[in-house]
Amino acid sequence: MLAKRIIPCLDIRDGQTVKGIHFEGLRQVGDPVELGAKYAAQGADELVYLDISASEEGRRTFTELVTRIAARIDIPFTVGGGIASVEDAGRLLDAGADKVTVNSAAVRNPALIDAIAAKYGSQFVVAAIDARQVDGRWVVTTHGGKRPTDRELFTWARETVERGAGEILFTSMDHDGTKNGYPCETFARLAELPVPIIASGGAGTVDHIAEVLTRGQADAALAASIFHYDEIPIPVLKRALNQRGIPVRL
Repeated sequence: MLAKRIIPCLDIRDGQTVKGIHFEGLRQVGDPVELGAKYAAQGADELVYLDISASEEGRRTFTELVTRIAARIDIPFTVGGGIASVEDAGRLLDAGADKVTVNSAAVRNPALIDAIAAKYGSQFVVAAIDARQVDGRWVVTTHGGKRPTDRELFTWARETVERGAGEILFTSMDHDGTKNGYPCETFARLAELPVPIIASGGAGTVDHIAEVLTRGQADAALAASIFHYDEIPIPVLKRALNQRGIPVRL
């Protein structure tokens, strides 16, 4: 069995790492390069950096940040936020990112996935999907979970794979930042797709992460708060998972 991956997520606004609940009430938690280096040294398998600055200036700042991250950090890292064209993806990949995530822009223009995958390869494209439950149905949302769409989670996830996404990063907006655990049944259903699934939204304990990697069948667990606030250091988490028979790189 392939080793399960542990992936800290760093939300970036104006060049600083921030964290909130449901993307609201944001507060700064540290320098993104220094935090990334710390997590790499602790044994993180990958990193995800998401630019939540909407302005053109924010995008330039983020590209410069990606260059600095690539110069400092020796583990794979994925970047996303505001990628709306092949050129946007290329700029970040050229700056040193290993993969890019597409989210809101891909919902508006699904052909964006095809275009990036055709130019760079599916292994460079991660479909980031945010959804929340409405009357028992998983509704895909955009703009940090604020805008519901007419797309349904499982149908959209399948379409992203068919268009060339090599990985799916699913965030339950109902669980994001709550530390109440992941919706494991949903992840187990997503795991039926022929690409790796990254679980996001809800990590609060070792039990939560162990559950989504086993019962939820996720290939990787992504979290933010528990790492940013040293609630569960990565080495402690990995040792605990290993003791439960979950394959991780120690």
